[in-house]
Order: sequence, then C-alpha cells, then structure tokens
Amino acid sequence: MSELPEQQNHNPTPVSFPTRFLATGFFAGYSPVIPGTAGSLVGLLLYAIPGMENTLILSAISLVVLLVGTFVSARMEKRYGEDPSIVVIDEVVGMWISLLTLPKNLVVALMAFVWFRVYDTIKPTPARQLERLQHGWGIMLDDVAAGIYANVTVRIIILLFPKII
Repeated sequence: MSELPEQQNHNPTPVSFPTRFLATGFFAGYSPVIPGTAGSLVGLLLYAIPGMENTLILSAISLVVLLVGTFVSARMEKRYGEDPSIVVIDEVVGMWISLLTLPKNLVVALMAFVWFRVYDTIKPTPARQLERLQHGWGIMLDDVAAGIYANVTVRIIILLFPKII
C-alpha cells in the first residue's frame, strides 16, 4: 500500500504552515481525488474575483505566485520527494495563464479550465522537458507551458467560432 505524502519521510525537516498552505493551494492539494484539478479550481475561483481579469493585475500576481510557488515547491520537494501530488500552487498559476487576456465569461473560463487540464495531463513538448528542472522550477514551469497551450487553444477556438462567446 502506498504512503500518503505526509507520511513519506524523505527529509525529517518539518515544513512551515505558510509553506504548506501556499504550496497546497490553500490545502486543495489534499483532495483525496484529482488534487491537480482541485488546485486548478482554486485558480479559477480566485480568477472570479472582480478585477482579476485585468491584464496587469493577473500578470503581476501570476509572476509573484510563480516565484513564491517555486520557493515553496522546492521546500515541499525536500520534505516529500520529487513533485509531490499535494503541491498544486503550479495549477493555480497555470490556470491563470490559461485565462490571461481572454474575455472573462463562463464559456471561456470553462474552455480554459478543460484545455489546461488536458495539457497539464499530457504534457506536450516542452512541458515534459521543463518538468525535469530542479529546485521547484520543474513543478512550476511545466504548468506555465500547459497554461500557454490552453490559452492559445482557446484563442483559436474563439477565432474559429466567435459566436461561442
């Protein structure tokens, strides 16, 4: 039987509450099923905050959370091993990137969510290669790539089917 992430003991050093809180996407990473999808939903819910669609705001917050996420992800990896499933801050950032500069409405948000989850799961090049980076960067940057792919895919769909939005 496999161990839960919190039972694994790669490094006995405890992880602080703020690190765990942020890395797990406000504890969404502890979802017993599909924690990555739970983390993506956190990103989507935060995007629903009025004003988050503003390009400058969303870009700045995404950059800050990317940097903070890299730091906390690296700390979690030291404790729980490579890319622990409870770390979902990367999904939050990836979800925001998938929505960046797109119209803010339910159809677009749902398309971005679905396509982000698809690309995050299949990890097309260069996402798979980025995943191999060390010190938290691999955890974060493969989701950045998935977010970019999702964003471009939604843009193409909107161009081909403008009445969809």
